[in-house]
Amino acid sequence: MNIDHNFEVRLEWSGNLGEGTTNYRGYSRHNEITAVGKHPIDGSSARVFHGAADRWNPEELLIAALSQCHMLSYLHVAVSRGIVVTAYRDEVSGTMKQTDNGGGHFTSVTLRPVVTISAGSVDDALDAHAEASSKCFIAASVNFPVLHQPRIVVEPAAE
Repeated sequence: MNIDHNFEVRLEWSGNLGEGTTNYRGYSRHNEITAVGKHPIDGSSARVFHGAADRWNPEELLIAALSQCHMLSYLHVAVSRGIVVTAYRDEVSGTMKQTDNGGGHFTSVTLRPVVTISAGSVDDALDAHAEASSKCFIAASVNFPVLHQPRIVVEPAAE
């Protein structure tokens, strides 16, 4: 089954400090990402690229998208396998290599999900990460490895 799905966002730069891009340090990297019916996201570049530390940067949004996509795929796989997930959190890191020409690319992202289950086996819950990875649309769209270091916590039985 091949079905096309379309997604739309709007990006608006708000960083003109009066002189536009007349020089590299003469403008702000502030921007706003919006979509119909959603709260706006305040964006900037990473602090290392003269951005604002209190705003989301594209690199953080990319690794957040990978983490969120994996989680949603994992929850779907868990249901199909009879694994009852009661909590899920992830600590994600990504490595980006800056190149001599001012560009760069990610070399890897590592997801570290900690999944709490109340039913299903630990082995099956760990294995479900591989299936979830194969179903994640975002992971399938990047050209660098998305690594997984999952941990499963078994929720104590209620007395």
